This record gives sequence, structure tokens and C-alpha cells, in this order.
Amino acid sequence: MSAMSPNELAKRIGQGLLSFPVTHFTAQHGFDEVPYRQHIAWLLRHNPAGLFAAGGTGEFFSLTLDEFSSVVAAAAHETAGKVPVLAGCGYGTSMARQFAKAAEASGADGLLLFPPYLVNADRAGLMAHVEAVCNSTHLGVIVYNRDNAVLDASTLEQLCHRCPNLVGFKDGVGDIELMTRIYARLGDRLTYIGGLPTAETFALPYLEMGVTTYSSAIFNFLPEFANAFYAAVRRRDHAEVFRRLNEFVIPYIDIRNRRKGYAVSIVKAGMRAIGRPAGPVRSPLTDLTAEEHEQLQQLVSKFSGAGKPD
Repeated sequence: MSAMSPNELAKRIGQGLLSFPVTHFTAQHGFDEVPYRQHIAWLLRHNPAGLFAAGGTGEFFSLTLDEFSSVVAAAAHETAGKVPVLAGCGYGTSMARQFAKAAEASGADGLLLFPPYLVNADRAGLMAHVEAVCNSTHLGVIVYNRDNAVLDASTLEQLCHRCPNLVGFKDGVGDIELMTRIYARLGDRLTYIGGLPTAETFALPYLEMGVTTYSSAIFNFLPEFANAFYAAVRRRDHAEVFRRLNEFVIPYIDIRNRRKGYAVSIVKAGMRAIGRPAGPVRSPLTDLTAEEHEQLQQLVSKFSGAGKPD
């Protein structure tokens, strides 16, 4: 069990940039633990405020419960308490409770709760789902507001009263009015995390709504760029933010948007581009084409001086 309290977790992850490590797979699509742990060690040298093991970029949706436990345990062992480790959690309520317990047993410090699988539920059902998962663990829980699980301010407020270990809100919707209403009502009761795809694009306007941090997939292969971008956001250096958006982030998004599922695939392509391959993505995702990979390689090469293997 983690020695980190939910409140300590919330405080620590709100103080800096968060990283979403990819999950390394062999050519046969098995979990490749040694390079995964080496990757975690490399990321730690760039001082993330927290790591999301087996999250969305880590292909949580393609992992069995046993694989999930192995990934989370590997991340927890490698970090050795240096930074909080948050594990993905999701599917239906019973399965989500199983993943929550497995994460806790594997040494995670917190959970990122994804939407329930497939179904669209009403407010009462979503509340029951989130509350059941929170009640199944001592870990701090961050609810991921996106897709078929969008909570309004009133629902979230009730959950905060019922669930003391609900300590974070990650927004993957991009509804400015909703985000403003939530922050206006709940203030510092929660830590707010940007969770839209390629979160750097939204980081500056979200900062004005109380979202002090975000999870950066780019951190996987350009951690120095990601940190410099985050620093520019926090000091509200608009000129620097838009310079970096135009030089890298927007061209990167142009490649990402060519096919569905590339939000994960392009990160693993970025890993290959800096000489730190993490293996293929698992189906139903597909890897970038050779042409797209070459285009990404040219883009990444302008910024990747610190990315080569030791």
C-alpha cells in the first residue's frame, strides 16, 4: 500500500508537469519490462511531478489485469517513491474495483478513473460508479471527465462530499463554461488537470480556469521541450508558448490527426525517432506509416538533442 495520503498526492501532482509513459511491448506484443523501467528512470531525470502508469498513452485499454499489475508494479519499483505513480482504472464498476485494488496492491499512489466501458449512463449511475470505485481503495482518485462520463458541477460537488479520497478532476472535454462552473463551485477542493489530446494546445487558456497542470505525452520523447513549454505556460509567456506551438506542437498535431488512434501511436513513433523504441502499439490501434514516421522524425530531430540513449 502507498504511504502517500490522497491529499498529499493531490498537492504533489499540482506542482508541476505530469508524464504519461508509454507501455513497452515486444515484437510479439508482450509487456517488455526492462526497457519500460529504463524509460521510467530516464523520465525521472527530467523531474515530472507524477507518472501515469498504464494510462491512456500507456494503452490501459489493451492490458489484462495481470499485465496491468506488472506494469504498475514496475513503475512503482523504479520510481521508489521519488514521484507519485498513478494507475489507470476503468471498465464497468466491478472490473474498475478490481483494477483499483490491483493498483493499490502493486504500489500505485493514486488512480485515474476512466469512463465506464461503452454505455451512456445518467447522472445517478455515474455517481454510483465513481463512488463505488473510491470506496474500494485507500488511494487518491482522479476522475477523468470525457466521452460518456461527463460530470456537471453539482454532481462533482456531491461526489466530493461523499468521497474524501476523490482529489482530482481531469478534463478531457474542453467545455470552457463547464470547467469554469466546476472551478467556481469547488475551488481548491480538487486538483485540476488538463486532459485533452496534446494538452499543450489548451494549457494557456486552461491555466486561467485553475488548471495548473496537465499530462504531457510529448514528455515521453521530448522531455526538455515539454518542460520548457510548461514553464512558459506557468509564467504566462504568450509569445514563447505560441512560438513553440507553431514550431512543433501544431505540426505534430497535423500528423496525429490523420488517423483515429494516432494520439497513442504517434508517441511510440516519437520514441523510435529519438532512438528509444518502445515496440508497436497493440490492436485495434495501428502504427504510423513509414512516410508519416519519416515526417515525424524530421520534426523531432530539431528538438531531440537530449533524447539519445546513454
